[in-house]
Amino acid sequence: MTELDKLLRDLSQPGVALELAVIAGCLLLAFFICWAVGRKQPKDSIWFGRAVVDGLLFPLLSLVLVYAARKVVDDYQAVPVMRIAVPVLVSLAGIRFLARVTTVVFPTSGVARLVERLFSWLAWLAAVLWIVGLLPDVMAELDAIQFAFGKSKISVLSLIEGVLSSGVVLVVALWISAALERRILVDTVSDLSLRKVAGNAIRAVLLLVGLLFALSAVGVDLTALSVLGGALGVGLGFGLQKLASNYVSGFVILFERSLRIGDTVRVDSFEGTVVDIKTRYTLIRALNGRESIVPNEKLITERIENLSLADPKVLLSTTVTVGYDSDTGQVAALLEGCALACERVLKDPGPGARLARLGADGLEYELLFWIADPGNGQLNVRSDVNVAILKALRAHGIDIPYPQRVVHLHAPPAAPVAPAATSSSTEATG
Repeated sequence: MTELDKLLRDLSQPGVALELAVIAGCLLLAFFICWAVGRKQPKDSIWFGRAVVDGLLFPLLSLVLVYAARKVVDDYQAVPVMRIAVPVLVSLAGIRFLARVTTVVFPTSGVARLVERLFSWLAWLAAVLWIVGLLPDVMAELDAIQFAFGKSKISVLSLIEGVLSSGVVLVVALWISAALERRILVDTVSDLSLRKVAGNAIRAVLLLVGLLFALSAVGVDLTALSVLGGALGVGLGFGLQKLASNYVSGFVILFERSLRIGDTVRVDSFEGTVVDIKTRYTLIRALNGRESIVPNEKLITERIENLSLADPKVLLSTTVTVGYDSDTGQVAALLEGCALACERVLKDPGPGARLARLGADGLEYELLFWIADPGNGQLNVRSDVNVAILKALRAHGIDIPYPQRVVHLHAPPAAPVAPAATSSSTEATG
């Protein structure tokens, strides 16, 4: 009799209703415990998730309770339903663990969602094979399929076990790094840039250690990696030197805090706000929505203007031309008053209007004023000041002259005329 036939026979026994009741009780108890403990937890918690049941704790606690109930009930009757429930809950716990960790660590990654779906299909397939009793046979067949690499042979089962163990170790490393970043770095490191570089460093170290543990568990000789490390060093020295320089420059920027997330900078006439500092490049977003990806090496080796490193205040200016018959004192007072009337213009230091030059068309004034929030835009505040100046000059009857040009017209020279006396004498002689 096969395992599937035995399972179908046991499912026809009268004790199935008792098993269903016990499983339902275990699920309700697990849900009540998760609800009581996790109702005050954040919505992005790995243990509790957004709705208690989509976290890791619910399937894990349900698995423990169902497995314990199975051990108790198994002494009195067959437990086919609980035999089905255990692999289902194991698969559900693994899927929930991977899904919650990848959602927290990579919230917008499409590759992470693809890996999650692939693992879900494999987990449910393994659960079905476990339930029908075919999992040992499938594992034996996979172990029989071997590939030769030099003098060593590796089976398909070993490859699958290696991938799964490596995946579990890496996901656990990501979980630990996310927990450290959210629970410790947020409270101890107030600067966003330092928090980011610390989180990246912790994640890189944990992933490296986890990968080494996974390779060692699979049976890979770690001493062979020394050759790979030497080859990698040569590659970095020649072909990947620019890439390595960008990565090192990224950590230097984050540690020195020469650029911070939120700073307003100007790089090659491109002005914007630093949105993100990654290990290879820095993302700068302008006020019009355009984004510039700047390699970190450029930010280290070239001149960059940080408009908010020492002082967030920015000096703006606008030029106004009035007629020569205008009162200079009145014009200067009007210009300064219009700047002060704008909400974003600072009162200290206050605006200043100066007669910059005696132009060809009129008196040219330059109005200087300061703002403290360049991230909210500079053209808009300059426009508000210009509109206020135009209204004030019109209200006080101050002339805004049009460009004046003087055109000189020269008459063409007269054509030469033959002398009349010479003609007359010639006629007389004839």
